[in-house]
Amino acid sequence: MNYWHWLYERVKRQLWWRAVAFGIAGMLTAVLALVAERVFPWEMPFNLSSDAVDSLLNIIASSMLAVTTFSLGVMTAAFGAATTNVTPRATKLLMEDELTNNVLSTFIGAFLFSIVGIIVLKTGSYGERGRAVLFLFTIVVIGLVVIQLLRWINHLISLGRVGTTIDRVEQVAGAALTERLAVPYLGANPWHDVGAVPPGAIPVYASAIGYIQFIDIPVLSRLCEEADCEAYLPLNPGAFVFEDTVVVWLHSQQDLSEVSGQIADQFVIDTNRSFDQDPRFGLAVMSEIASRALSPAVNDPGTAIDVIGRLTRLLSQWAGGREDVPVDYPRLHLLPLGDDDLLEDAFMLIARDGAGMIEVQLRLQKSLAALQRRGNASFRQAAARQSAIALERSEVALTCVADQQRLREALE
Repeated sequence: MNYWHWLYERVKRQLWWRAVAFGIAGMLTAVLALVAERVFPWEMPFNLSSDAVDSLLNIIASSMLAVTTFSLGVMTAAFGAATTNVTPRATKLLMEDELTNNVLSTFIGAFLFSIVGIIVLKTGSYGERGRAVLFLFTIVVIGLVVIQLLRWINHLISLGRVGTTIDRVEQVAGAALTERLAVPYLGANPWHDVGAVPPGAIPVYASAIGYIQFIDIPVLSRLCEEADCEAYLPLNPGAFVFEDTVVVWLHSQQDLSEVSGQIADQFVIDTNRSFDQDPRFGLAVMSEIASRALSPAVNDPGTAIDVIGRLTRLLSQWAGGREDVPVDYPRLHLLPLGDDDLLEDAFMLIARDGAGMIEVQLRLQKSLAALQRRGNASFRQAAARQSAIALERSEVALTCVADQQRLREALE
């Protein structure tokens, strides 16, 4: 994935561009009725007064303005509920919800269609055929609005709910894992020993302080080809960097002073993490949801147990799907995602905050035991380490001897 593809994927999930596109389409539709006199030369079989069309357009204009305002209020309430009951990191997914954006954009497009139609109709620019075409367009717009209203009502039932938000986070995390499994090293060579920097390699530092959201691997490879150098990347998207953090080591016999700045620009750094190119972030957000559920204010171990099951499913997908793939960019070397990091992102918070709850610990140990039967030796060892850490925490937090004994028996 290059930068422009990544940027397009981010932009298309935003509400503003859909609203602009639907709004322009609505205005153009109203204006297109003006050319009906020349495009449709036949006589209309019925006489349609301007008052009939005007009344329909006024109904659409007033109702769409009210519905859009109400929908925005519902969205704001859903975002607040997700922030309070789930995690603030999941709010972005609700803001990028495709159905919500399509519905609101349809309402805005219908509103602008009716406004432009009323303005042109009042000027007397529509002839008999123009009014008939505008009337047909109005009927189509009403049909689209009714369909979107029905979808919106059904969607409002679950918007912002904990279960629905967890489903969305799991879907995004699973998509990021699947994408990364297809290119485990983003098309580069695996660089397992990050300490083995080639002698004479030149460091390239981060251009800002923040999280690495995206690395433009294709352009990075092209720059290395042009400069006749090898690039060693010690960090993956999702890493937090400072201005003195090395994001890439360049090794070449040539002078790399000119290309180093261009290479640093291929790392998109921002204040927040992104789910794209960062599978660990999805796991961390799901773990935050479980941690919030285990807090004394919420006290919902059932949600934490549900999240443990979902995390186990995602990590099983990761453990069983890794295969060697061809190297697309031979001049690039990338540090692989660590199994310890993935499992820590998934289970550390749950093991800490649920240490005193036997029901959570039993499910956690069962899940980690299942993961110890999956994947390669590195993955199984990482799961075993998380199991040992969780057991150590629970032995301190569990005050009931019977619960301690039950947990030990579950591990046998």
